[in-house]
Amino acid sequence: MKILVTGASSGIGFDTAQALAQKGYEVYGAARRVDRMEPLKAFGVTPLSLDVTSEESIDACLAATGPLDVLVNCAGYGSFGAIENVSLEEGRRQMEVNLFGLADLCKKVLPGMRERGAGRIVNISSVAGRACLYFGGWYHVSKYAVEAFSDALRIEMKPFGVDVVLIEPGATNTSWGVIAADHLAESSVGTPYEQPALAEAAMMRKAFSQRMFSEPAVVTRAICRTIRARKPRARYVIAAGSWTMVFWHSLLPTRWWDAIVRLTGSPRLARLVERL
Repeated sequence: MKILVTGASSGIGFDTAQALAQKGYEVYGAARRVDRMEPLKAFGVTPLSLDVTSEESIDACLAATGPLDVLVNCAGYGSFGAIENVSLEEGRRQMEVNLFGLADLCKKVLPGMRERGAGRIVNISSVAGRACLYFGGWYHVSKYAVEAFSDALRIEMKPFGVDVVLIEPGATNTSWGVIAADHLAESSVGTPYEQPALAEAAMMRKAFSQRMFSEPAVVTRAICRTIRARKPRARYVIAAGSWTMVFWHSLLPTRWWDAIVRLTGSPRLARLVERL
């Protein structure tokens, strides 16, 4: 079985590429920073250069892999900041990386899978595609869009024997959280949102630096199960706090949820977390 894992230079993508190769699959790991994938060679992973915002880069990557049995879309990043503060250029880039790059890859591998009557696409979404947190604006927009895109594609591809699966991780111990916190702080200084945004960023840095959340391996195991399953589920909600967040978001009145989310931007709460 031939598998392409995007975003394989770090975090969930790196861990997934390694785990799948160790299970005996033919694995290609793709990312912009090819140098960061060098350690994967020891496990049999073939590193490839890939910028998901470039059609030429996508075409070159897929030409190197040949027909795929499985595509695992891990590439993505989180751009946090108040919607008023974040430029539309940055908003478009968030969508280009998290949605349109993923969509372009799917469109290019689908004809081969459809003609063979078999194949699997695994899209890494997030519980951020099910509920919004403070100052996550454009990141949530991109993940809600990945959810809708995957749902639509799953319905369309089922008659052709191609499975489309969503993995919805919660908080995971990767560099994602610190990068998102830094962007939130940078975009908020000197704006009306500065005080709650800096408090939110401080909490994010604290939580991710102290590894309070699930390890990438938790998500990797779910991805591996999805690939091995004869009939995979449409969705897998994975990692720390995921089901709790989805449950309470569906149960609570919207105003209550909004009020609870805003509490995370409280300077008093941020100071309390700093003492932990």
